[in-house]
Amino acid sequence: GGVGFTQYATAAYTDNILDEFTYYGMDYIKDKYKVDWKNPSPKDRVKPTYDVVNDIVTEVSLNAMEQYEQYPTMMEDHFGGSQRAGVLAAACGLSCSIATGNSNAGLNGWYLCMLLHKEGWSRLGFFGYDLQDQCGSANSLAIRPDEGAVGELRGPNYPNYAMN
Repeated sequence: GGVGFTQYATAAYTDNILDEFTYYGMDYIKDKYKVDWKNPSPKDRVKPTYDVVNDIVTEVSLNAMEQYEQYPTMMEDHFGGSQRAGVLAAACGLSCSIATGNSNAGLNGWYLCMLLHKEGWSRLGFFGYDLQDQCGSANSLAIRPDEGAVGELRGPNYPNYAMN
């Protein structure tokens, strides 16, 4: 399966790894941007700029990638690249969305994480399936209401899941 299946099943089998990466992001936005994610308030929101998304995603991505490298069994558990790509991107997207209160900032955080992941590890998938995990960043601001999920976090290959 592709990212569609990956995101469908991620919460069930990531052994709190997605939680750990996301909580790292929450600690980061609290320390740097003073966002009280436990008690959300419109006054705490950070303006969703390129610099903010870039900062949060870079920090969360690098931390997560370092964790995968420090604990090889974690990398083996999320085999194939798509699982790792999905977990990293979800943590980055969540961190950006929560900091800014803007789902589009989260979506752009997701795609930026994919690009950082590819830059760091040279690939996202395996056996030639890299494309399914990268083909969204050019369209991250596109609104195609006939396909649904407008403004929601979704896999980069939405709606063309690799399982079709």
